[in-house]
Amino acid sequence: MAIDLVDDDCEKPFVLMWMLAWMTAAPVGVVRAALKRVEQGDLAGDLPLQPGDTGRTSRIFENSIHTGQSVTQCEAEAKVISMRLVIAQCTVDYVGRLTAHLPSARRLLLFKADGSVSVHADDRAYKPLNWMSPPCWLTEETGTESPVWVVTNKSGEQLRITVEEIEHDSSHELGADPGLVKDGVEAHLQALLAEHVHILGEGYTLIRREYMTAIGPVDLLCRDERGGCVAVEIKRRGEIDGVEQLTRYLELLNRDSVLAPVRGVFAAQHIKPQARTLATDRGIRCLTLDYDQMRGMDSDEYRLF
Repeated sequence: MAIDLVDDDCEKPFVLMWMLAWMTAAPVGVVRAALKRVEQGDLAGDLPLQPGDTGRTSRIFENSIHTGQSVTQCEAEAKVISMRLVIAQCTVDYVGRLTAHLPSARRLLLFKADGSVSVHADDRAYKPLNWMSPPCWLTEETGTESPVWVVTNKSGEQLRITVEEIEHDSSHELGADPGLVKDGVEAHLQALLAEHVHILGEGYTLIRREYMTAIGPVDLLCRDERGGCVAVEIKRRGEIDGVEQLTRYLELLNRDSVLAPVRGVFAAQHIKPQARTLATDRGIRCLTLDYDQMRGMDSDEYRLF
């Protein structure tokens, strides 16, 4: 006995319809019409989808129709969204606030699991020729000589990819990424500079790391060769925000009669010109840190002599 997927009296298809509307960011009416086409045997895959494996979704629909797969099983399978890599001869047209056209060429089409779609050539490093940020969904127009993949975002802008020939089409589930762990983050720079405080200048000594103030900790509080206090703010990339932060620390520390006068040092691997200009104007010394050289210094931590 066939199941009417759009029969409002059928509880599971009704739930399925709303579930698909939520998953694909498509209006319920669009999903309803698509399910009706699926029921009639049209599995062309023109249901709006977040970019991913459209074939997988069509198979899910087919299985749920012909095998009576439960809504829970269907939902579990549908949530497995892959990264899709397509190498194709194609033309690309962007239609939105502006228009742009890429003539026919071999390109890499990247459909990421986060919902983004990007078009790449064999140059420009990591930068795409054109792209669409999530949320967006993919439809396929098949009434022309070559299929047209239409990527539409919530503003109605479209990336229209006319696929002339596909050389490669694969999907890959990459799983959760732990993120980038950078060697040379501020905590490590702080530890190295505290251990080799002479980098700040001959005769410098460390008073304390993470010297606490009412508005947060100063990375290093030191004494110079004349016994004066120096507050050191350490950044991996020295920008204006870091100078402003150190300025606030200095204003607060200089209210303490025991510490005042307190000078400032802004230390970073790279200091932007605007940040250097602002620091100099406020009487703050800038210091560029050579992280590789600092890592190569001998540590005294485990020495007996």
